[in-house]
Amino acid sequence: MLNDAPVYASPGGSKAIATARADTAWTGSRAVLLITNSKIAADGRLWLKVLLPIRPNGSAGWILATQARLGTTSARIEVSLRARKLRLRVAGKTVMTTRTVVGKRSTPTPRGQFAIYERAASPRGSNIGPFALHLTAYSDVLQSYDGGPGRIAIHGRSGSLLADPLGSARSHGCVRLSNSALKLLARFAKAGTPVTIARGWPNPPGGASR
Repeated sequence: MLNDAPVYASPGGSKAIATARADTAWTGSRAVLLITNSKIAADGRLWLKVLLPIRPNGSAGWILATQARLGTTSARIEVSLRARKLRLRVAGKTVMTTRTVVGKRSTPTPRGQFAIYERAASPRGSNIGPFALHLTAYSDVLQSYDGGPGRIAIHGRSGSLLADPLGSARSHGCVRLSNSALKLLARFAKAGTPVTIARGWPNPPGGASR
């Protein structure tokens, strides 16, 4: 986005229901939101439906296209909670499939359609690896965690987190993967990249998640 943008419940709405911030909450970087729909209103103005990085999960609303700079991405991330794996697809082709650690039963990884919200560098020696890819997803259980609002992230693992083997369900809801896999993922997946988290692998476009 170029500026803070009022968000409406429908294209051409008369009263804003939220504000889409131009900068991200944690790092202050330029916000990039996933567009899920578009519509030209009766007055000829183009409206965009965007996925909002707020609670509850799946929150979305409409902003004027003049408030945004449009871009595209060919990358897509899919997470299967049953397989405990992450798959990176670029231009329809699978680039990487890797084992992950997902949320344990008491703090499950939420399911749904999300997007990468921002990339946050980790302090030296952090056990979550070199950086974290924050998502628009939030924990359904934790309202806050480790100084943050309970936002779900895809991140690496080192230090004490190495005790939780890849392929296990032991996180507080985040998706953990090896640091090498995280770096490869970040080469293709930038802010705004769609992330689907489902019980099984998502079906092809148009199908339901399993």
